[in-house]
Amino acid sequence: MIKLPTITSVKNLKDKKVLLRLDLNVPIKDGVVTDDFRIRKIIPTLKFLEEAGAKTIIISHLDEKEGKTLEPAAKILISKFPRMKFIRDIYSNEARSETDNVSAGNFVLFENIRNWKGEKENDPEFVKHLTSFAEIYVNDAFSASHRKHASIVGVPGLLPSFIGPLFASEVENLSKAFSPSHPFVFLMGGAKFETKIPLLNKFLPLCDTMFIGGAIANDFFKAKGYFLGDSTVSEENFKLDDMMKNPKVVLPIDVRTQHKGFRFMKKPTEISIGERIWDMGEKTMKNLALPIRDASFVVWNGPMGNLEAGETAGTIELARLVSQCRGMTIVGGGDTVAALEKTEFFSKFTFVSTGGGAMLDFLANETLPGIDAIRKKTAPKAVSWFKRLFS
Repeated sequence: MIKLPTITSVKNLKDKKVLLRLDLNVPIKDGVVTDDFRIRKIIPTLKFLEEAGAKTIIISHLDEKEGKTLEPAAKILISKFPRMKFIRDIYSNEARSETDNVSAGNFVLFENIRNWKGEKENDPEFVKHLTSFAEIYVNDAFSASHRKHASIVGVPGLLPSFIGPLFASEVENLSKAFSPSHPFVFLMGGAKFETKIPLLNKFLPLCDTMFIGGAIANDFFKAKGYFLGDSTVSEENFKLDDMMKNPKVVLPIDVRTQHKGFRFMKKPTEISIGERIWDMGEKTMKNLALPIRDASFVVWNGPMGNLEAGETAGTIELARLVSQCRGMTIVGGGDTVAALEKTEFFSKFTFVSTGGGAMLDFLANETLPGIDAIRKKTAPKAVSWFKRLFS
């Protein structure tokens, strides 16, 4: 397993200024957080730093689709840590004053760092500005660490760098997929086939059963020559002949469709003009019940249906099957987790990853840009600080 320095191994953090990268990129509607899973997952890290007496400056991003401001997430965090300060402009006098005077065990939360173009561009000057606020860098944003952004790959070059407890847990649990127990069942759903194909190619030799559902199953149906109506398919034609011939690969035998406001359950070979595949069918799920129940290890990423259209039946039924597995179960993917969080099955999974794209990239490559950046630790300043921290 990957060995990375963890912040929990540092002997004395009292009065140390820590630049903490979190992922507060949560769903927001009308200014209110609709799913606080990622926020709840980082609370233990914040409590650790609070109790250790660190002076913590938090940075995070928010996708454009969720808006420009982290204020909705900030409200939740401030309700749990009332002395936390929320700073809207990281170049303001207020930002400098609050970080200079933050007390031990307290927090300063900066506004969405993607509001400054230097973040996505990994601009050296922006990196310098971020590092000017702290003495130590901690990355506890596994789910954002597949991005080569300033706060992920730039900052570790200038500060002694560590991963947080949540990041460490992600690496520890996901790494188990590289030497899995058997029988090993790999479940893949969702869309964006081009992001999934490296993972399918990697895990096909490792697993005993690979079920492919969601919109990416449509690419296999397309390769088989099925008429798919208005169903979602990739524009690119992927070479899937060898994969389809492999007996480990299992595709849906029935699907839920929609046409002119009506819903149907039918074989994927029976799609009509204007009809659209929305979800996996009941017979498909029944066929998966036994191999999932008897598996020693299950990895699942991606929903089985179009969740945005309210098609949750296949995803929830698969969750029920996975929750009955006798072995270890790992579930991930932002949309998948959001759909399952309020179900009775959610607490029965062995491990739920905060990562979507990061989970896919880590499983495919066994590393991430954020991991590689901390591994290097080439900066003289970092070497000096490491000696002082562990002395």
